[in-house]
Amino acid sequence: YYLLGKKTSSFYIVAQLQMLMPLLMKTARAYADALSAFKEGQPIGDGIGALVAAKLIHGRPFKRLVKDTIVAEVEIDGRRAYVVKAEGPGAKVGKPGEAVRKLLEELSDEVKAVIFVDATVKLEGEETGEVVDGIGVAIGGPGVEKFKVEEVSLKKEVPFYSILIKEDVEEAISPMKKELVRSADKAVEHIRSLLAEVTEEGDTVIIVGVGNTMGIGQ
Repeated sequence: YYLLGKKTSSFYIVAQLQMLMPLLMKTARAYADALSAFKEGQPIGDGIGALVAAKLIHGRPFKRLVKDTIVAEVEIDGRRAYVVKAEGPGAKVGKPGEAVRKLLEELSDEVKAVIFVDATVKLEGEETGEVVDGIGVAIGGPGVEKFKVEEVSLKKEVPFYSILIKEDVEEAISPMKKELVRSADKAVEHIRSLLAEVTEEGDTVIIVGVGNTMGIGQ
């Protein structure tokens, strides 16, 4: 905007830069905070899904399922749950789509539901850390991992559910706020409520914690 405005001597082009500057500065500060977080190995907002999965796995044995992705078998309210997350505490996102596809193929028709836990973008007036329920595959990015899951879901006819934690784009790449840390426990309760609603005791489910697991172990 500045160079084009200077070249054309157009006040209106420069005025656009002035109007956008607060948003640009907000984004720039977020990236500066992100550099600090990655340097120190601190959890970031995008890792909230991985944090929820880590809370479910904590203290239980796990194994590597696919590249940079682990799975642990956990009992939750009488249900056998396979909890999937990226292998921490390094800055990895893993391959959740490939992991879920492999589990669905191995477990055949045993799986009654797949639950994804991930961050979602909030509106400006919404509160950080609000937990909401949804339907479908909650995996961000270009869509490759999501396609892997959706492809096999059509064959297996397994319903997909989502537990989403709201945050803005800047919070996703900045050190994790206390509101997000607290929301992890709320997300676990949402998972329990959802399991009670859509499954029965003895059923098998898959729970996927999506996101960058930097600073978050197993």
